[in-house]
Amino acid sequence: DSSSVVADIGAGTGYYTFRIAPKVPQGRVYAVDVQDESVRFLKNRARELNISNVEVVMGGAKSPNLPKGAVDLALMVDVYHELEYPHEMLQAIRESLKPNGRLLLLEYRAEDPAVPIKRLHKLSVEQANKELAANGFKLVQREDFLPIQHFLVYQKVE
Repeated sequence: DSSSVVADIGAGTGYYTFRIAPKVPQGRVYAVDVQDESVRFLKNRARELNISNVEVVMGGAKSPNLPKGAVDLALMVDVYHELEYPHEMLQAIRESLKPNGRLLLLEYRAEDPAVPIKRLHKLSVEQANKELAANGFKLVQREDFLPIQHFLVYQKVE
């Protein structure tokens, strides 16, 4: 929907942020990162590209520092397994989501030994479901169209 509010958590260089922004012209994209250099880079890039609906946010280890009840879709691409405080982070994300808000995780498939990524950097659906259920989320969509990543959409359970 063109007025959606999307949070790209762990935005890095903004690969997803700057692809999503034009698709939500009446909405907003929060580009969240914990590293100063990424935050600086994202701010400069948004200015260079003259994109006004991107808001860069300095995240923390335990919270993405997003407004409560504001986000339609939170996105974490290859970020979840890196979280230092997954429980606190998921609780904070849950608070930032609107009642029907969703969380999309893209993670390398731990179940697939052919995925050439260290075990440490992979996540199984079973593990993800367990941790997300414990934090008030349920799996509502699972797709396997990506060659080596899971595409998992969770909805917050009230």
